[in-house]
Amino acid sequence: MTSLTKETTPTIADQTHHYGYRKSFRTALPQFVAVSIKNLLLISYGMTLGFPTILIPAVQNPKEGEILHLKTSEISWISSINLIVVPIGCALSGVVTTPVGRRRAMQMVNVPFFIAWLMFHYSTNIGHLYGALFLTGLAGGLLEAPVLTYVAEITQPHLRGALTATSSMCIIIGVFTQFLFGLLLYWRTVALVNIIFTILAVVALCFVPESPHWLVSRKRIEDARKSLQWLRGWIGPQAVEGELRDIQALFKRKKAEVEDQEETLSEKISQYLDRSFLVPFFLVSYSFFVGHFSGMTTLQTYAVSIFQMLEAPIDKYYATLILGILQILGSGACVLLVHYTGKRPLTFFSTAAAGVCCILVAGYDGYFQTHDVLNKTSSEIHNATVGVNTNSLDNPYSWIPTTLLMLLALVTHTGIRLLPWILIGEVFSAKTRSGAAGLSSAVGYIFGFLTNKIYITMVDSLSIWGTYGLYGIICLSGCIVFYFILPETEGKKLNDIENHFAGVKNLSNNVYRSKKNKSAEISRMRDLKGTTNPTFEGDNTNL
Repeated sequence: MTSLTKETTPTIADQTHHYGYRKSFRTALPQFVAVSIKNLLLISYGMTLGFPTILIPAVQNPKEGEILHLKTSEISWISSINLIVVPIGCALSGVVTTPVGRRRAMQMVNVPFFIAWLMFHYSTNIGHLYGALFLTGLAGGLLEAPVLTYVAEITQPHLRGALTATSSMCIIIGVFTQFLFGLLLYWRTVALVNIIFTILAVVALCFVPESPHWLVSRKRIEDARKSLQWLRGWIGPQAVEGELRDIQALFKRKKAEVEDQEETLSEKISQYLDRSFLVPFFLVSYSFFVGHFSGMTTLQTYAVSIFQMLEAPIDKYYATLILGILQILGSGACVLLVHYTGKRPLTFFSTAAAGVCCILVAGYDGYFQTHDVLNKTSSEIHNATVGVNTNSLDNPYSWIPTTLLMLLALVTHTGIRLLPWILIGEVFSAKTRSGAAGLSSAVGYIFGFLTNKIYITMVDSLSIWGTYGLYGIICLSGCIVFYFILPETEGKKLNDIENHFAGVKNLSNNVYRSKKNKSAEISRMRDLKGTTNPTFEGDNTNL
């Protein structure tokens, strides 16, 4: 083994690639710009997730002159139909992205967004709303492949983790914009305003290059060279030749592997029956289950009505706005902390704290229902009104559930709400990673659909205290289950993670973050005599 002390310790950038790029602001800036422009699309998608929150109360108790007035059964579909359609878009996403390219696919996704916002604005019946929601869900699925692959293919390894983490943040920012716009504008006007972001995304994407990987796959070598020149700091053609050669070699190797390793249908199916797929698939699916049934999915969708039900001491729209801010803060905390604490501690804290919040909300509602302070009927659940609930003035303790729900938004986004999306890219084997990511995402959206669809029925049957009591039990039991099934994957190589789930060896619960651990990891990588591809083996930087 080559001793690390016998030579000058290279920088992390040198360890992960040898293309001669300087780790400088100029090199990072174009990648940041390209990812930020891509994130406009995710903000638009977040808007579609937040829009039902302001739409539902507006069509439950419409203002004078509003022609739409929906029943309870129709409301439950408003909150969930877009989520159940997303897997359909996911299934078509790769098919659309491969022939047209990453950038053009991202531009095309804005077409259904544009049509949907117009349908919302001009809707005159429930069919128009359902159609618009179908389009937003379809577009949300279609954007998955181009967005994920574009970031992975244009960024350098030491920047990839931090820039990828901005995706979830931007979706939450998109949700927050709807809470803010709903406070200031009528919902039909909000739909028109949202079109601005859709148009902005299409125009902005014209000014960033196509993925060099896709261009090489289409044998457009000169275009790929120009793309790399732009992405690596607007440098000369000679400076990118090394990386360009590696990309070309990668595609030649992939083509040869496909020709040499043609698998039968039974062999492909057997990969999805193997322990290396089933165990991580259960882990990711269970993470989605706990994340959606932590109470946060329904709180985000039905926030206005829930704050009305629990007699928030402030205007329910202001309360919803604060909720959105706390979601952003929680996500930011997760991005900043996960590389230092690891995923396990954040997950334990998030699920345990969420469980306590839900149990306390249930206890509060149950106590005051018993004492006839918060007696509510199911009709009141579906008839929230605009403004501060005057009943809250008679209840000096109404700040308690409001505060607890705010804390729920914060703590769920520090861990369990983001965990499954992080795990998807780490826990599956190389052979099943692509298909497993799609299947896992579909399961996640199905759980999101279910929790929103059955929420009103649960509140009618169990009331607030029963519903949140169940959420609390799911979170607390999830904390225990995660202790036994969730390995610490932060800073670990994908090969080691794959071997863990295959039963070959167990991962330690340590986080590779210190210089000592980095050196040990680098030494192990050198033992592989350069056979490790850092793109697939993970990045050991602190970013």
